Amino acid sequence: MEDSLSAAPVAIGLERSLLEVKFSVPETRPGMVSRTEMIDATRASDCRVVGVTAPAGYGKTTLLAQWALVEDRRVAWVSLDRYDDDPGVLLILLASAYARVSPGNDDLVADMSGLCVDALGRAAPRLASAFKSSPQPFVLMVDDLQELQTSACYDALGVAISGIPQGSQWVGASRFEQPHLPRLRASGDALELVGDDLALDVVGAEQVFAEADVEVSREVATEVTGRTEGWPAGLYLAAMIARSDRDQGLSVSGDDRYVADYLYRESLMLLPKKTQRFLRRTAILDQMSAPLCDAVLGESGSQARLRALEASNSFLVPLDRHREWFRYHGLYREFLLGELRRVEPDVITKLHLRAADWYQSHGSPTLAIEHLLDTSEHDRCVQLVTEQVLPMYMAGQVPTVQRWLSALGESAVQDYPPLAVLAGWISALTGQTAAAERWAAVIDAASFDQTPLDGSASFSSARAMLRAVMCASGPEQMMIDADVAMAQEPAWSPFRDTALVMAAHAHLLAGHEAEAAALFAETITVGTNLGNTDNRVDAAAELALLATDHGRWAEAAERVGQALEVIDEHRLQDYAVSVLAFAVAARLAVRRGDLDEADRQLTRAMRARPSCTFVLPFLAVRARLQLAKVYSIRGDQAAARHLVREIDELLLHRPALGALVDQVAEVRQTVAANAQLGATGAAPLTGAELRLLPYLQTHLTIAEIGERLFVSRNTVSSEVASIYRKLGVSSRNSAVLQATRIGLLGA
Repeated sequence: MEDSLSAAPVAIGLERSLLEVKFSVPETRPGMVSRTEMIDATRASDCRVVGVTAPAGYGKTTLLAQWALVEDRRVAWVSLDRYDDDPGVLLILLASAYARVSPGNDDLVADMSGLCVDALGRAAPRLASAFKSSPQPFVLMVDDLQELQTSACYDALGVAISGIPQGSQWVGASRFEQPHLPRLRASGDALELVGDDLALDVVGAEQVFAEADVEVSREVATEVTGRTEGWPAGLYLAAMIARSDRDQGLSVSGDDRYVADYLYRESLMLLPKKTQRFLRRTAILDQMSAPLCDAVLGESGSQARLRALEASNSFLVPLDRHREWFRYHGLYREFLLGELRRVEPDVITKLHLRAADWYQSHGSPTLAIEHLLDTSEHDRCVQLVTEQVLPMYMAGQVPTVQRWLSALGESAVQDYPPLAVLAGWISALTGQTAAAERWAAVIDAASFDQTPLDGSASFSSARAMLRAVMCASGPEQMMIDADVAMAQEPAWSPFRDTALVMAAHAHLLAGHEAEAAALFAETITVGTNLGNTDNRVDAAAELALLATDHGRWAEAAERVGQALEVIDEHRLQDYAVSVLAFAVAARLAVRRGDLDEADRQLTRAMRARPSCTFVLPFLAVRARLQLAKVYSIRGDQAAARHLVREIDELLLHRPALGALVDQVAEVRQTVAANAQLGATGAAPLTGAELRLLPYLQTHLTIAEIGERLFVSRNTVSSEVASIYRKLGVSSRNSAVLQATRIGLLGA
């Protein structure tokens, strides 16, 4: 315990430093070619969105940094790296940057996170709304957009950008075409600067050479500018080479502007051997500090070397005002990595391992994992990923965990059964039914005698809890599995409340209400002490439902209030276990005559229900039963009948659900009898339609939406038509407005 406490300030300090550099405007170097004319023209335009798109070495970051210096509006800055390729992480960064320059948005960052938060359907529209309602104009600059590789990030980004108001601007810099620009450019709402705009002319080239203290004639400057086609990085390198080797004269080899390898190699060869080695070996780092470089190189002296390089080499970029953290210019780093692979490939794994050791010892296991993924140390990487899955999941960074699992490969995950259990949990709780069943089959056949690294008491206990929640073999087996976990998970285990709530559900399915109630109450106590959230929501909702069924209305209201408070505080609105809480809240609201509140809670439940699938069968069926009852009472027989059909589909996969089967039969009879009185109401959006709905906010075509959802174009077309019919609209924009108005989109 003492070791962990003493390490905590180091870890917090490192995480804060690494985060701070992402929001810091890079300092411009003295003597850089001024881009004032270009900046003034761009600022004066009426375009809300500005794209700076050019290959590496064209001064995109320098342009944005110079702009930030002269901007009189509030400037928010984000530098992206490859670890930000996660829509949840991206939106948190954008919200954090905006909140720093826009007081009163403290809750905005929290709204971007939460268990299984819907990045496209909830978080991105919330961010767009915050932008749109900004009381003062601002400029949000995002550098290195090319680090985003997944379509989910660009989809969320496009929705967020739509909220930039007139008078404010979004400025994005990327090496590659920015997906959101073509449509905005066509409508005159975006301005794009490309490589030709950023290329230097002869006057700019002369300034570069003058800054390097190299005398050139106008003719030579013209020739070099032509050979490099005004490529700023190429001109700088040519000047640096000429300064260091004046006797050889000035020359640039290569047939086009992409002469980087030649120029970089020529410039590198001018440096001392030790400096060359330093540059090559530290290129494995996305960002570097002197202590980190010392650790990776296995020697001291990095502080002085970094300062010297910064003074003499513009390809080392300071990331913070204290000049503690640096990075290499992107293209220069790529060249150095190529040199490392060519000159000393045998040291690469050792360098990554040293970086992983340093990050792990300084309290940043996620960055340690990223370096371990580049090594053959699969066992160590698997173990560290296993330790981090739960905290990353609780932080809402599921795509990052899924990327790690994909990078490791299924065979590596299977070889460490505790990680396979966690993969099964993530699949089940995010509605990935095929993956959940596949992982369940893997762990059923697995054996593991060591203590797992995820915090559970044993592999058999962890496996039993996943089996219990998936309830594939009925209540009797669920009771056995829950008892195994109950017997093994001690009071301090982070999974103790999960074992308790599984046992409670098993008793409830067996018809033992008193035993279930006691276990649900204990779950809340233990979960509160452990700081866990989802099982507290689940248990409180079930206790509220039990109280409701027995007419204990005050108790029911108190319990459902507890559940809703946790949901709202921790942003669990899109989480599977929240559906029942919303349904019970709606039922109680109907009883007290508050129909507006009932409809609000019904909408929240129906919106979240697609994540509640047959791999969480007792949750999925019980929640839909309550929703069907409330809709039937409200007179919406179409919605009630639809929910009963969904229940029937769930029971095809999980027919053995004990007492729930009889309850389904009762509700089915009630809904059928009420339907005889007249079919009222419109059918609700199906789970598939709810998954498609957020994409209507984007400007993706029908075919592109189909690619995102892995369905055919015809399927998307029919689902869109159904959405229009059910919402009573005739266009995408109207569908988005109506869905937002009734609470199916947005915060």
